[in-house]
Amino acid sequence: MKTLQERFKIVEEHVNENNIKVMIIGLGSVGAYLLDYLISKNDPTINIVVVGRDEDKMKTKVNIIRVSGLIRGVNKSRIDIEAGVDLNEIHAIQRVIEKHQPDFIVNSSRAYPGLKYGSISWVNLRAYGIWSPLAIRFTKNVMEACDRADADAVVINTSYSDAVIPWLKSAGKAYPDFGSGNVNHLVPRIKFAVAEMLGVTDFWNVDVMFAAGHFHDVCISKEGQTEGVKLPLKIYYRGQIQILSHDEIYAACKIAMPTDQTRNMMNASSNVQIITAIIEAIRTKENQKVFTPGFGGNIGGYPVQVGYREERLDAWIDESVFCFEEMNKACRASMALDGIEDVVDGKLIYTDVLLEKVKKVFGVKLYKIVAFEDIEKTAKFIIDEIVLPQTAKK
Repeated sequence: MKTLQERFKIVEEHVNENNIKVMIIGLGSVGAYLLDYLISKNDPTINIVVVGRDEDKMKTKVNIIRVSGLIRGVNKSRIDIEAGVDLNEIHAIQRVIEKHQPDFIVNSSRAYPGLKYGSISWVNLRAYGIWSPLAIRFTKNVMEACDRADADAVVINTSYSDAVIPWLKSAGKAYPDFGSGNVNHLVPRIKFAVAEMLGVTDFWNVDVMFAAGHFHDVCISKEGQTEGVKLPLKIYYRGQIQILSHDEIYAACKIAMPTDQTRNMMNASSNVQIITAIIEAIRTKENQKVFTPGFGGNIGGYPVQVGYREERLDAWIDESVFCFEEMNKACRASMALDGIEDVVDGKLIYTDVLLEKVKKVFGVKLYKIVAFEDIEKTAKFIIDEIVLPQTAKK
């Protein structure tokens, strides 16, 4: 694929021409929420293409979203449906990419739809990394299709990008540019907590610099603690640094949240935020900050700036407060707690602790190393030996 900067140049031209196309691959709960939020922008310059297999289901979802949007008076976007696309078939994905030439592609597909994997893994393992082969299963196909189509799109991945994007990059494959969710789900909680501690109501004026892997998104959100890991965190209010207890902040991040698919409102919102940040950076020429996992093929989640440097649109990890080495060290510690020891040379390496837990809890032996060429086989094994038996109990 072309470099991100080369693809940014094409996206920049289309934004300036008021002709923006967003492709959503997979219209499950994340994709449906994303579609709803995109049309709610009420931006006639944005055209949306939804891609999936089941035409009837897709039409049903699109229709309710279009009608609901028009009731609210916020539906100026055109929506096209590309049905009959099997995500196991790379050429089928390639065909729709070549046909529509999108500026943004959001991969919201799931290898096992309708299930929040964390509902199985957190209560049993307190780790999410076990699901990495499922998370990458269709992502690798989408990226191969983008590569074959020589796509100009900026690609956003929605599933476990902390490990999926590094896995693809380490294998020498095309990889998504941004990941949605994960660390970005935690930052708003921190802002709400800080505003309450400061006794202010304008929580939008709280700014955060933070980096962490997926484990801490879950652990802090569910338990209000960091499992003893010191994470890079600095807090600002109206531009002024605030000295507050990090432990108290994390404790206040433990707030009631749903455990069903409505949680995907956050993931969809993260996708909208990334798309909006790029568009706004082009239109305003002002840098935009997002928090995104897997950026640049790095394990974990980081603050990222989108804007202009050296007179061209670019995106980079924000090291204005914390250096990359400090953030990367914290992210790796977080991912190890999530069951991922490393991602290197196209291989995902599980921790011994995770393997022991999987054997004890599920009676299943996982291999410590999952090579890129074994992704399909491993994903099928996890579905057959862990997912299906666990869902059968419910």
